[in-house]
Amino acid sequence: MSESYRVAIVGATGAVGNTLMQILEERAFPISSLKLLASHRSAGDILDFKDEPIMVEELTHDSFDDVDLVFSSAGTAVSREFIPTAVEKKCLVIDNTNAFRMDADVPLVIPEVNIHAVLKHNGLIANPNCSTIQMLVALKPIYDAVGIKRIVVSTYQSVSGKSGSAVLELIDQTASALQGQPITLDEFAHQMAFNVTCDWPLLDSGDSEEEMKMVNETKKIFEDDSIGVSATTVRVPVFFAHSEAINVETKDKLTADEARRILSEAPGVVVIDDPKNWKYPLAVNVVGKDEVYVGRIRKDRSIENGLNLWVVADNLRKGAALNAIQIAEHLNQSRV
Repeated sequence: MSESYRVAIVGATGAVGNTLMQILEERAFPISSLKLLASHRSAGDILDFKDEPIMVEELTHDSFDDVDLVFSSAGTAVSREFIPTAVEKKCLVIDNTNAFRMDADVPLVIPEVNIHAVLKHNGLIANPNCSTIQMLVALKPIYDAVGIKRIVVSTYQSVSGKSGSAVLELIDQTASALQGQPITLDEFAHQMAFNVTCDWPLLDSGDSEEEMKMVNETKKIFEDDSIGVSATTVRVPVFFAHSEAINVETKDKLTADEARRILSEAPGVVVIDDPKNWKYPLAVNVVGKDEVYVGRIRKDRSIENGLNLWVVADNLRKGAALNAIQIAEHLNQSRV
């Protein structure tokens, strides 16, 4: 690859695609050309990058002929159809969908956790699920220090994790509910305004697809099938940033003060933990931030080696776009 990259964004008009463009510009990623790809419905739209207008093109199998690096975030079905073509044409692809995450020959990478895995790529690297990313950035320092036997996590996920259209629908639903008007459903199966829902398909086991992503991705990223993972994922009427209540049972004892110190020194983590002054991570305060925020670090008094943590991050940045760009930056620096 050259020092400057011919970049394509698949799903450029979506929430993650727009965030990718924003962060690529913010971080001055070396780009010689930028191609914006989306469905035929968005073809012809104009988006700005570095104050220059770029026309969105329809995604086809010919879209990758003059591209080095692809960021893909248009959905699982789209990735399964088009990403193999991009790889065949010698593009490096960083895919933000669920299409290839659990493929044995596709690295699933969080730079702060397992950047070594990128060395195994064959042209395709998968971005983990947004909820998995923020959880494991927070837990990796603890895993390295004392080991982890079991994780119990409950997520409180914002509607932007579903789509940009879901954000607009929540606005409309909220206005309708406050005015006593009927609620219109489009993106959501149930009313989202003033409600909490399980917003993912349910499997025969009773688990949601989102819950099983967190279980399986954790084991793959940590390269440790012995870890027990129990996840409950819900959608809450918050526009941006996911929050998680995480309980961990460690192999060796780790006090809350020791965990606080370890996390304070960890890459990509910011500790806000001053309960006497009501200071802990809040979704409204982490929007637009790149780090994973951790607070309410305390002992779980029900087991010998237990800790509770509250973990919050911007799901569109660290949970998606930023993580992908950090992978690309590492590959650029190492010239893998």
